Amino acid sequence: MLNITNIETFYGKIQALKGITLNVEQGKIVTLLGANGAGKTTTMKTIVGLLKPQNGKIEFLGENVTGLRPDQLLRKGIALVPEGRAILGSMTVIENLEMGAYHRKDNEIDKDVEKVMMHFPILKERKEQLGGTLSGGQQQMLAIARALLSRPKLLLLDEPSMGLAPLIVADIFKIIREIKDNGTTVLLVEQNARQALKIADYGYVMETGKIIIKGKASDLLKDPRVVEAYLGKK
Repeated sequence: MLNITNIETFYGKIQALKGITLNVEQGKIVTLLGANGAGKTTTMKTIVGLLKPQNGKIEFLGENVTGLRPDQLLRKGIALVPEGRAILGSMTVIENLEMGAYHRKDNEIDKDVEKVMMHFPILKERKEQLGGTLSGGQQQMLAIARALLSRPKLLLLDEPSMGLAPLIVADIFKIIREIKDNGTTVLLVEQNARQALKIADYGYVMETGKIIIKGKASDLLKDPRVVEAYLGKK
């Protein structure tokens, strides 16, 4: 579905991505792991067009989409839930959800709003509440639900469990599995490496702008390099 080949991205003169190559197969969860500053978020921003790669190629569903704008990529089926959630705090839950479908011209938006609110019952309970007054976990659910309103083929999640209580984290990972089971492919950036690898099909480990380890998620859970650096003892 998504093929990234030798991507190099810069912030000014500083090279953040140094020849990244990775693949995301349709219907899978792929996780991207690494320490802070490894280049994970830069990779996500490059995929969705927020950053322009200086070299390399990004292909989505067989089409070269390198350099396209974020709105063009959204229309092609790539949606990002950014780190920090970025919900619209002065708008209600229902208004946030409707904004997720701003580019759609079909007549099924209301139906999809009802569907995601069934998937996230707390959002239905609080549909008239301002987004900025929700708890952190509720805001994360709203951010994911808003992205789903765009009907993405590929959903990018950047640190969805950051700053959340353990019980809420468990709910978020359950939701990610359900999203995959409902047919949406997921690329997941996550600091909680163990939980990410438990739900993922495949994983990549980044370090200073490069992919240093890759493999099936079940294999990475047992890889001594990954265990030592990111998993530690249970």
